[in-house]
Amino acid sequence: MAGQGCGARRPTAACLAVLLLLLAGLVGCGARPDRPADTAAPEFQELLDRHARALLDRDQAGYLADVDASYAPTALAVFRRLAPVPVDGWSYRVTGVDRPADGRATVRAELGHKLAGHDRRPLTGARVLDLTERAGRWYVTGDRPAPGAPRHLWEQGDVTAVRGARSLVLGVGQKPERLREIAAAADRAVPVVSAAWPAEWARDVVVLVPGSLTGMGELLGAPGSSYRGIAAVTTGETRGGADAPADRVIVNPDAYGVLGEFGRQLVLTHETVHVATRAATTPATPVWLSEGFADWVAYRDAGRTAVQAAPELRRAVRAGEPPARLPEDPDFAFGADAEALARAYEGGWLACALIADRWGEAELRDFYRAVGAHPGREGAVEKALREVLDTTPEEFTAEWRRYLGERLG
Repeated sequence: MAGQGCGARRPTAACLAVLLLLLAGLVGCGARPDRPADTAAPEFQELLDRHARALLDRDQAGYLADVDASYAPTALAVFRRLAPVPVDGWSYRVTGVDRPADGRATVRAELGHKLAGHDRRPLTGARVLDLTERAGRWYVTGDRPAPGAPRHLWEQGDVTAVRGARSLVLGVGQKPERLREIAAAADRAVPVVSAAWPAEWARDVVVLVPGSLTGMGELLGAPGSSYRGIAAVTTGETRGGADAPADRVIVNPDAYGVLGEFGRQLVLTHETVHVATRAATTPATPVWLSEGFADWVAYRDAGRTAVQAAPELRRAVRAGEPPARLPEDPDFAFGADAEALARAYEGGWLACALIADRWGEAELRDFYRAVGAHPGREGAVEKALREVLDTTPEEFTAEWRRYLGERLG
């Protein structure tokens, strides 16, 4: 289901972040029918269309008219929690129906929703709805994520919305001042990123802040323990095109909260880079490049030296054990050794810094785009190195290792 992913657990207040490029599941590409819907599907589709319209119209009576009394308290809670969320699109598409002969039905559906001013088309996710027939009419008795699909923030609790100049922050279980601080950091990140990546992008960031690590995992459809120590995650759709839904930056309140001001800003800037570069980031892009470029932008004008920003890699270089190769995707895997993860991130950052220093910042951007434009992972970096930088993988790796010695020795 997922495309490429990566993560970092750095022992310092550097960039505790991860880019998840998702082909399905989290956002963008919801479930497709695994078999044709039965003849009841049009009837259920009509019910869900009516249900969705009532929600969008903020018609509480109409919304509850299609809800069974047993489910009404839960449905009403979600309806009310959505009030501060700027939703301007909400729709279900029935993809399958299981209908036992006992007045019950289970409907599989794709739910799409849009945030006003942020999403060009709906974000979609797989849902399962339970229906019950009473006196010849069907009512909703349950609505939940499909197995492995993420929950929505408003299913976790009351939502507080904070609008920044260039951001929208939605939080559950968070103090408004913390959400305002996050919005301010996201607002500061946008012009920094735009200066380093002047290509067309939304220049706007959507940030979700759940109440706990467990809540973060629910938003990602994975165990929260997978993200322990990860301060933020960016979800998005690869190859989404200009009309792709807006990315979501999801903050881990536990890890983000222990960072200092510099670390928090670095994290939001790093994640904003992923939002800005989404259209140029594809399955052909290796993790060292996507993460290294995000760190390069975040550190570009931050006033930190390589020694300060790459302590784990510096220790390896000074011990006479510099890496023999550029970091590979598995080096960024969840659950890996924290110091090894830090070295992978630091190595990717310094590879991008090398290109910017020796070839130029414009060439670094061109290299990033060229790699992402390749039809697949195989040969993407090699071709871009040759055509953009006029070098080979072997020559670039040797130059990178020399550069590590110069910056960290």
